[in-house]
Amino acid sequence: MKKGTLKQILLITDGCSNEGEDPIAMAALAREQGITVNVIGVLDQYDSEDGHGLQEVEGIAQAGGGISQIVQTKQLAQTVQMVTKQAMTQTIKGVINRQLQDILGDGESVEDLPPEKRGKVMEVVDEVGETADLHVCILVDTSASMKNKLPTVRDALKDLSLSLSARMGENQFCLYLFPGKKKSVQKVISWTPQLDSIERTFDKISSHGITPTGPAIKEAVRGFDSVSRKRGFYDDGDEAYDDGPR
Repeated sequence: MKKGTLKQILLITDGCSNEGEDPIAMAALAREQGITVNVIGVLDQYDSEDGHGLQEVEGIAQAGGGISQIVQTKQLAQTVQMVTKQAMTQTIKGVINRQLQDILGDGESVEDLPPEKRGKVMEVVDEVGETADLHVCILVDTSASMKNKLPTVRDALKDLSLSLSARMGENQFCLYLFPGKKKSVQKVISWTPQLDSIERTFDKISSHGITPTGPAIKEAVRGFDSVSRKRGFYDDGDEAYDDGPR
């Protein structure tokens, strides 16, 4: 397999979108461009489990070919790392499954292989997960209901950056807030290998009432064009891993 680039959007929110494009449609658009959309719904003991909000979280992840997870605030740091790594594994397994179908025929997958062969395939998945380049565009809901949760979000993202720093592949992160101070979506950290400026960024956040989730995903998709132009990642034959339709 080629080394490739794993492209992910990590959406962190606690509520329903109420401004701009349909976020599920925007997640589907991201997937079409080889970008996995993962969603973490942040709840605490004071949040009511609004049925529509939970459905939207799951719908965005499903349309984006990613993973959704509902967590309490105190569990956020561990969950951010888990979801990011699980999505990497899921995407790589999707590529391997497609290659198996080319070799063995339709209907064959990693899970269908004998245990010994399946173990060898998972070794390849782990190796590629360590060596592939990883680009994660992080979208953080800064609507009014998220105000008290943002310090925990900041710490979780800092932990994510540190936890992935030992990988052999290159990490690139960028960070968007929605809504921003003057716009519905605001890019606050450009593509960087480490989120070392995240503390300063979060100290300046002001929360608002609207939740423009769809526009945030749309803007994130555009952001991947800038990192590919800036670094020329796709000019050397590397491919972006795309799990493809299910």
